[in-house]
Formats: sequence, C-alpha cells, structure tokens
Amino acid sequence: MLKHTVKKIALTAAFLLGSTSVFAEVVVIVHPSNSASIDAKSTQRIFLGKEKKFSTGKEAIPINQAAGTASRNSFDNDTLGRNSAQVSAYWSKLVFTGKGIPPKEVADDAEVIAMVAANPDAIGYVDSGSVTASVKAIALN
Repeated sequence: MLKHTVKKIALTAAFLLGSTSVFAEVVVIVHPSNSASIDAKSTQRIFLGKEKKFSTGKEAIPINQAAGTASRNSFDNDTLGRNSAQVSAYWSKLVFTGKGIPPKEVADDAEVIAMVAANPDAIGYVDSGSVTASVKAIALN
C-alpha cells in the first residue's frame, strides 16, 4: 500500500513540475534603447510580416524561437492567435508565392536575448523568468 501511495505522489509531482514550462508566461522583449509604442496588435503584425517597422519608423527585426518549444507554442497561440501548424502553413504560403520571408529562428531564450541585446531593431519573446537587464520586457495590452 505504501509503495502504491509513493508511486502516486511521485507521478503527481512529475506531472506538476513538467507542466510548469507548458504554462510559462511568455513576454515580448526589445532592445533597451527601443522607444517604440508596442502593443499586441503591432507585435502580431510584425511577426506575421504585415508590418516591417516600429511606430518610430525604425526597421523591426522579429526573432522567433524554434518550432515546438514551449515559448513558441505559447506565443503563437496567445499573441498570433493561431496554433503552430497554422503559423507554419501561413509562412509556407507566403514563401511559396514570394510574398514574404519568415522571421529568423533561434533555438532558445538565451539566443533570443543575445540577438535582441545586440540589435536595437530586434524584437523577440522569451519565458518571463529568462529576462535579463540586457533587454526590455514589453507589457502587451
């Protein structure tokens, strides 16, 4: 009986710990010098290639995380309003018709932070727990 109870507790703990990354909060980040007014709609338009510039008139360079990551799935669903398969199909169509080039993809939060910190025109997204002083987190309204 005790062995069965311990097994249940271990499985529950593993589920709860494993699910924290699935529900992690994703925040949009920009270079600290970026003074543009950025909201959810403009972020969506930038990452879907419909807008090429920030409100300041400076070029916007979106940085995507690799497909399948928790941050990417969360961003696609919550900010772009599409699941990852829909976003992939959207970009495939634009690339095939010559009407767009998808955002550059990097592997993880650390790479997004490094690229955004190094380029005042970059915009990306990371897990809220990964934000460092080298970038500015944006609250999307």
